[in-house]
Amino acid sequence: MRRLTLKHAPAVWLALAVAAGAATAHAQIAPRDPGRWESTIRDFEQRDREPPPPKGGIVFVGASSIVRWNLAEFFPDLKAINRGFGGSELSETAYYAPRTVLPYEPRLVVVYPGENDIARGVSPEAVAASFGQLVSTVHTALPQTRIVVIGLKPTRARWRFNGAMLKANELIRSFATTHPAVTYVSVTKAMLGPDGLPRPDLFVEDRQHLSGAGYDLWTEIVRPHIE
Repeated sequence: MRRLTLKHAPAVWLALAVAAGAATAHAQIAPRDPGRWESTIRDFEQRDREPPPPKGGIVFVGASSIVRWNLAEFFPDLKAINRGFGGSELSETAYYAPRTVLPYEPRLVVVYPGENDIARGVSPEAVAASFGQLVSTVHTALPQTRIVVIGLKPTRARWRFNGAMLKANELIRSFATTHPAVTYVSVTKAMLGPDGLPRPDLFVEDRQHLSGAGYDLWTEIVRPHIE
């Protein structure tokens, strides 16, 4: 198969979107109404009024894995803003990017995508298409902004979805290879124990959300890509 170049990226995104539409229709998984997060987004905007956050830093977006990441603790030396909203899906992160990412004109965006989507039955292709939409939104307005995307993590609570998550990771990783401003970072191998299952010490009691040790590991893996 010939290697795709940057000029092919729009076509790749379009192909992912078409595939996602077909897969979603087949599975009959209706998209979430992003309006359910309107009050949360307004809270962000209210919080930003006095004083406004500095521009040119790093914005973290995603669901609870981002929300629970204490950026002041793990990245005290960086200008990092957390704009995750727990329980959200990647399509909603993409929908609200004009209000949760673009106003800060970040030099870099860190994304954790799609775990809630997959658990709800959304196809890996649809997750990849939502990521493509997010990238398009950011780079249309801020073409110099880099994007670091963290691959979906393996968890014991959602182990039955692991195959779909790995497929979504592969689609997103392949997309990233076509775009020099997008970096895919895998956490899968580092989070598995000798038995091939997610390491219990990396999670809190629900076996889904990260423990302090889990965030220590993520920070160690991600930091070289954002400094």
